[in-house]
Amino acid sequence: MKDVDLLVLGHTAFDYIMQVEEFSKLNTSAIVNKMETFNGGAAGNVAVVASKLGLDVGLISCIGKDFNGSDYENYLNELNIDISDMIISTTENTPTAFVLTNPEDEQMFYFYWGAANMYKETDIPKQAIDKTSAVHLATGDPEFNIKAGKYAYEQKKLVSFDPGQDLHLYSTDNLKEVISNCNILFGNEHEIEHICFLLDKEIDDLLEEGPEMIVKTLGKNGSVIYVKDEDPTEIEVVPTEAFDPTGAGDSYRAAFLSMYLRDNNLKTCGRFASTVSSYIVESQGTQTNIPTIDQAFERMDNNWSEGIDNINY
Repeated sequence: MKDVDLLVLGHTAFDYIMQVEEFSKLNTSAIVNKMETFNGGAAGNVAVVASKLGLDVGLISCIGKDFNGSDYENYLNELNIDISDMIISTTENTPTAFVLTNPEDEQMFYFYWGAANMYKETDIPKQAIDKTSAVHLATGDPEFNIKAGKYAYEQKKLVSFDPGQDLHLYSTDNLKEVISNCNILFGNEHEIEHICFLLDKEIDDLLEEGPEMIVKTLGKNGSVIYVKDEDPTEIEVVPTEAFDPTGAGDSYRAAFLSMYLRDNNLKTCGRFASTVSSYIVESQGTQTNIPTIDQAFERMDNNWSEGIDNINY
């Protein structure tokens, strides 16, 4: 792998998004009114958004025999994302997410791990970690993330961690270890609350023993950035008409890191992240409405009076 600004570890997946009249009951079928296939996976999403925002990005995921030659692989190559160290299964298919939504906007999720089961037998990518400035641990195998995060942290790399929907896979001991070896903990309000519950700690306690920073996203209520011995930094949401919230969190993390790695202050990082994620929710699919840097700066400039004159980019 070449030298990169950000190495992303975790799931790259195919997403099947379905609109259904109703959820099927046991031993019955239900009509699917609309179905589309998108590129996805939390690690894939972060890598693509970060690349489009100007970072040199590497991506390591467990992928299947159906990935070679796919539109997704071609797209990652077009973006010059380094996928040379992908972990490839010759027997299993690529992880796949199935998202079903009914007319009441209630959802059911199914996730096929497939090739991702290979994480358990895979050595951590030390050479790739050595060639990066920062490592982002997305959804994926807990043991693999723990070992990779610990090695990266020991090598003085910036390590960010986002358990996402895989939080339930982490034991209390797993969480203690991975959090103690990261600089930034990302999570939505429910995930951060659950982590505090599992570890029996408040956010201030986590900052004493674990990450230097906790970034908590609050959906339509914006986000909050916590740093030890400082007042929380509150970030307002960027008003927009939301069509599909899927992928908003991943884009927030990618955009935040793209600013943080360029030594911008926390308010700038949060506002830029909020702006980028406002584009993602306007369209279905996690990678279908990524703004250009100029588009993000223009919307950011329109929403905050401080403007964008002092941004390092």
